[in-house]
Amino acid sequence: MTAPLSPMDGRLLAGLAARAVRARLSGERLTAQLPPSGAVHADGASFVTLERAGTLRGCVGTLEPSRPLHHDVVHNAVRAMRDPRVPPVTAADWPELDVKVSVLDRPADLPAGSRRVLLEALVPHVHGLILTDGTRRATFLPSVWAKLPSADQFVDALLRKGGWSEWPTGLRALAYGSTEFQDRSPRSPL
Repeated sequence: MTAPLSPMDGRLLAGLAARAVRARLSGERLTAQLPPSGAVHADGASFVTLERAGTLRGCVGTLEPSRPLHHDVVHNAVRAMRDPRVPPVTAADWPELDVKVSVLDRPADLPAGSRRVLLEALVPHVHGLILTDGTRRATFLPSVWAKLPSADQFVDALLRKGGWSEWPTGLRALAYGSTEFQDRSPRSPL
């Protein structure tokens, strides 16, 4: 993101993600009123997380800006409904569905020559983390620190997510921050 997001921009994006999910579930056309210009029109990267009563129902996103942020949010909201790790979101989920939009800062390299070096550079509860060996890639948003509060747990779980059983040769690490916005349940049934 080049322009900072205001709280109003965040509410707009979270509401837009929720409306995209609702439209897909109900078969309606998505309509949105966007400001004529501003931060939501700049290229941006986002993740959309869907949870029902605290249980993950989908989390999908992009790590690098490639399209206007409002388009990225809608795209990721619809994709999160069919996250292959969990059953698809249905109309039965809608009344209790919480929608979270995480807008990512541009990733920056962290030293990753060894596990110890990475752990020293990683800032718990601040950094999101991308690990890649050039073939595989895995990421955790900064919000994952709430479930994995120590740097050891965070890195171990991310290595498992990426399918690495040991420290890969040539591993690259990138850190990023994010700003989160939510559109919470309860909602009227569809």
